[in-house]
Amino acid sequence: MAKKLFNTKIGLALGGGAAKGIAHVGVLKALEDNNVDIRYIAGTSVGAIVAALYAFNVDVDTIGGLAKRLTMSKVTSFKLSKTGFFSTESLRDLIVEYLGEVNIEEANIPLSIVATDIKTGEEIILTQGSVPDAVCASAAIPGIYIPVQIGVRTLVDGGLVQNVPIEALQAMGAGVTIASHLNSVSHYSEISHVLDVMRNAFEIAVSQHTHDQIKEADLLISMDLSDFSLRDNTERYNELFDIGYRAATIQLTKLAWYKKTNVLLYVGRLIRELAPFKRPEFIKRLENKQTQGQ
Repeated sequence: MAKKLFNTKIGLALGGGAAKGIAHVGVLKALEDNNVDIRYIAGTSVGAIVAALYAFNVDVDTIGGLAKRLTMSKVTSFKLSKTGFFSTESLRDLIVEYLGEVNIEEANIPLSIVATDIKTGEEIILTQGSVPDAVCASAAIPGIYIPVQIGVRTLVDGGLVQNVPIEALQAMGAGVTIASHLNSVSHYSEISHVLDVMRNAFEIAVSQHTHDQIKEADLLISMDLSDFSLRDNTERYNELFDIGYRAATIQLTKLAWYKKTNVLLYVGRLIRELAPFKRPEFIKRLENKQTQGQ
């Protein structure tokens, strides 16, 4: 219990959001510029792509180069089947181009990738096995992409169960969790294509449970990206990068405060979880200050 109580190892969760994932690159740059030591990393959908690259020590500029290639046309292959309209083969080729045929357990930073078992509805946290396959599974939006078979599991987009994978970080051992959330508003991108309609419908479906899950984050980097496309933002790369960078920089001032009061906050959590009696007022004030800051 004491080990968990005083655990200050930082984990980073990168959420889903299709082509808006460019903003994650700005977040990573801000974390590096502020010397934040990421000890664990987890990702869902486009967050899984960025997390996988960063976990294998791919530098932020190179990740940015890949992010510019994350358009619907470049990472999908038309392959009509009974279970989807597109395959993730092009995305897999892109991951292999940057990382090779690597396994999750070989990552320099412990990595988790979240997917959903479409047969059982279970959340599947992938911590071993092929990175390209895991990334493709995590990004396979049901109804659009053909599900990815990994072992006996038929997997689709992890956003169905955990769009911002904070639980995965906690399971790995993170004591302080940072979440980069790309869909923080209750309105969605403009539609100009049937795929926009389907993608917006997917985001609406997952928004409520995502709202509940991100409450578990110690530091929430939340962005309003409703003005950006889900399919292609290559012409607006700098805008998205800057939004991610600014949002993270603002929130990181709160992380410094969090570190200074880390023990008290964990004591507050311990009391809340284990004791039936009223919490001390000073603990309440610390927790309220943290919540208001987010």
